Amino acid sequence: MTTMQVRSAGRSRKGRIDEDTVPLHLYGLRRGTTTLVTAVAVLFALFILAPLVWLVINATKTQANVYQTFGFWFARPFRLFDNLSLLFKNASGAGVYAKWLANTTIYALVGGIGATALSAFAGYGFARFAFRGSKAMFYLVMSTLLVPITAVALPLYLVYAKVHLINSIWGMVLPSMVAPVGVYLMRTYIDATVPRELIEAARIDGSSEFGVFFKIALPLMVPGLVTVLLLSVVAVWNNYFLPLIIFSRNSSYPLTVGLASLSHAAETGSKAELVPVLIAGGLVTITPLILLFFLLEKYFRRGALQGSLTG
Repeated sequence: MTTMQVRSAGRSRKGRIDEDTVPLHLYGLRRGTTTLVTAVAVLFALFILAPLVWLVINATKTQANVYQTFGFWFARPFRLFDNLSLLFKNASGAGVYAKWLANTTIYALVGGIGATALSAFAGYGFARFAFRGSKAMFYLVMSTLLVPITAVALPLYLVYAKVHLINSIWGMVLPSMVAPVGVYLMRTYIDATVPRELIEAARIDGSSEFGVFFKIALPLMVPGLVTVLLLSVVAVWNNYFLPLIIFSRNSSYPLTVGLASLSHAAETGSKAELVPVLIAGGLVTITPLILLFFLLEKYFRRGALQGSLTG
């Protein structure tokens, strides 16, 4: 490739970048305002990332160093692998962490996939079928977001006790499949990305409703489905109150309740050496969610932006 060709390619790439970049003046913002907003965003990022950095650093320390050294810098000896070994080998009463991790994975995957499937069906129904009372039913589904879980804790426990769902995986999974936010996102996403004309054309060609959904609509809904899946998995993974009500056996705990019991043991002093192990457990707990987000980030961003539009 000659020098002129290289320069031409460079100008072409620069032109494409400039075409994809929106000048600041089109937003109506002054440069000083942009700088201020950027500074606020950086401060917010530091506020969000500070606990994660603290976890990473203090998971490498001993019990004494956790309390005696600066929390945002490393100290010798480096004990990360020793703390992880104690965490997974159930040493010093650290709890059945591997079992809690497996439980959480099962609850999150089954509940997240179920919530995504039900949200897809419900969102498609509300978006593409006009029936009497559809708007009222949709608003009723959305109104459940206004009811805090603490308000229904006692009735929920009594109902679960009657149908024998206490200490059952289904007691955790079934409520997790109900995701009003997922229904809302899928409805708005389908309105924006699945043309009515395409569906009508498929019906005219003789396709069944199931065929229209699975062959026409579903491939167009993938970014929205990934968004709902990610949000649902994170919600189940971080759920604390529901498993606290349902489970009374240590072997059935998810990570949230298990780490809370471990934290209580460390605070009471009966297992004071568990503090760095507890910190390592918190680090391991959030790592799968971070990896999942990076894996699905492009779908999540595309689905969230498209789902925020109404057709």
